Amino acid sequence: MSKIQDKFKELKSKNEKALISYIMTGFPNENTTLSIVRGLVNGGTDIIELGFPFSDPIADGPVIQNASTISLNKGAKIEKFFRIVKKIRKETDIPLVLMTYTNVLYTHGYTKFMSRVKKAGIDGLILPDMSIEESKDYLKSAKKNKLDTIFLVSPNTNNTRLKKIVKASTGFLYMVSVFGTTGVQTKIHKYTIDSIKNAKKIVGSKLPIGIGFGVSTPSTVKKYVSVGVDAVIVGSANIKIIGSAPPSKLQNKITEYTKKLKRSTRT
Repeated sequence: MSKIQDKFKELKSKNEKALISYIMTGFPNENTTLSIVRGLVNGGTDIIELGFPFSDPIADGPVIQNASTISLNKGAKIEKFFRIVKKIRKETDIPLVLMTYTNVLYTHGYTKFMSRVKKAGIDGLILPDMSIEESKDYLKSAKKNKLDTIFLVSPNTNNTRLKKIVKASTGFLYMVSVFGTTGVQTKIHKYTIDSIKNAKKIVGSKLPIGIGFGVSTPSTVKKYVSVGVDAVIVGSANIKIIGSAPPSKLQNKITEYTKKLKRSTRT
């Protein structure tokens, strides 16, 4: 069983859902990334999703796109990413997920890249642009390196395709809450609730379901928990705090915000 799967098992025994927190590595700089991680861990987040910037982040809204651009402009390189992950691993055993795009892996070679990712301390991968039809080599390399493969589904994913994606996914299934890109939302749509209920029928107990895109408040977390998701994923809201808080107060701001969200995952 993977570290991510162990975490979900542990939370289930405590009647809690997972809080998964996304940040962009290297935003606003390398040293601050470590401070942000400390803030998230102190706040009680369960899994950290580390974004590695890409020049064409099709799944990301303006907030994360901007963070990606800043990180790239400051010289984000995969070697720096590995260095940051190794530093994080010296401080915490929290499950870590790499979120990036397929071309980053393809350029380095799937097997070589995943071997290095695993050695650095990553437990799973999210590639929003990895299609299930072209995932054979990716899945093979991930299995070889004991990395969870977390695929995305949207509210309009049909049941036949959903079953294929569930079969290829490990760790958890990432449900996108809205049609479109990431970002802070104020409304929970009926179609989102319906798609969660439908996915739960199909997935059953095979895989935890996480919901992301637009999750930013404790009340939103509570609503999603009440309809049966196993995890909530918060990204753009974290990036907004990181982009606006003074460096001296950033870690505490992240901790306070994370604590509020985490309290809402307890059922």
